[in-house]
Amino acid sequence: MDTELKTLNAPRLMPHIARVPPAKQQAGHKSPHVPPVTQPPTAVVYCEGNFAQVDGKTANGLIRHSQAYRIISVIDSDRRGQDSGIVLDGTANQIPILADLEAAVAREINIPDTLIYGMAPSSGKLSVEDRDVVLNAISLGMNIVSGLHEFLSDDAEISAAGAAADISIRDIRKPRPSKDMRLFDGSVAHVNAICIAVLGTDCAIGKRTTATVLARALNAKGVKTVLVGTGQTGLMQGAKYGVAMDAVPPQFCCGELERAIVAAEEAEQPEVILIEGQGALSHPAFCTSAFILRGSQPHAVILQHAPKRRHRCDFPNMPMPDPSDEIALIEAFADTKVIGLTLNHEGMTDDDIESAITDFSAELNLPVTDALTRPVYNLVVMVQNAFPALREIRAVARE
Repeated sequence: MDTELKTLNAPRLMPHIARVPPAKQQAGHKSPHVPPVTQPPTAVVYCEGNFAQVDGKTANGLIRHSQAYRIISVIDSDRRGQDSGIVLDGTANQIPILADLEAAVAREINIPDTLIYGMAPSSGKLSVEDRDVVLNAISLGMNIVSGLHEFLSDDAEISAAGAAADISIRDIRKPRPSKDMRLFDGSVAHVNAICIAVLGTDCAIGKRTTATVLARALNAKGVKTVLVGTGQTGLMQGAKYGVAMDAVPPQFCCGELERAIVAAEEAEQPEVILIEGQGALSHPAFCTSAFILRGSQPHAVILQHAPKRRHRCDFPNMPMPDPSDEIALIEAFADTKVIGLTLNHEGMTDDDIESAITDFSAELNLPVTDALTRPVYNLVVMVQNAFPALREIRAVARE
């Protein structure tokens, strides 16, 4: 792509339930003349006490979007009996919230393929109660997917149970062996696609959601776009390219992200590569934003902010930064430009959102929108105004 496009300065086990285990559901005669239709595996998302909350961000993300799994229910006894879409976004999606694993299994004809641990607790570890649920799922023949910092496949009890049940345990955050990791070598500079990072003023603020919505919208408009995941939820959702940044040793973080971006460029030849952000550059508890800016060398940044959030997640004595300060920090830290602000509308009415859009637009002299409550076209325009040649790409694609 030419330079114009880049310009921008046992007791635990549940009673037996008569259901067919996943491994046996696929057995049986198949006609040699009709190729089998491949369906994503079914999954129950475990999010006890945390659905639609900050620590339930993995479950929240999977309910909104999942290519890798067909989500059939959510477990959270606090919200049992409700529709997960209504709870999360006010729109029904027919994915029910149930009280426990037994209820989730009992409502299905066949045992679900997978149990996904859908929480991201600050401890990064499995509680005693959650361990019981995982072991019960394994006893039923369900595969396990986890994004915890604690690797379940390395847990002696869980691993032995998994081996006995012949199921898989997938630890999303488990990095490749260090001997296979790579250091940053600058090859990202030769990527032809426009690289845009979606960063934020805090963790768990909606960066991945905004990036996912924008990727869909750009592709729908004829601008080929690939999203590179950098956290467990994006990889669970089915991101084809990416790395769980907070599980990689610091000396390899930039290189491993660079690897994913270069792989996306070579395999897909996209016009745009979106990079999911993590944490916040200004947040002293996280360093991933710094690695993302260094490793991806983005041509532009979109910043996500929650106007009603008064303090950082899990840090009640740490006030939220002003977006203008975060923008100044990002642009001083990296050779890039913030091209727009997107809002997380937690705790906001529609009037609040509209006022925030108006006020921040005037204060920052930038386009401002909300990826979930405002037209997705606003996100597309934000990017096309920053990179006008993308309009030409779409025009050529239509001809």
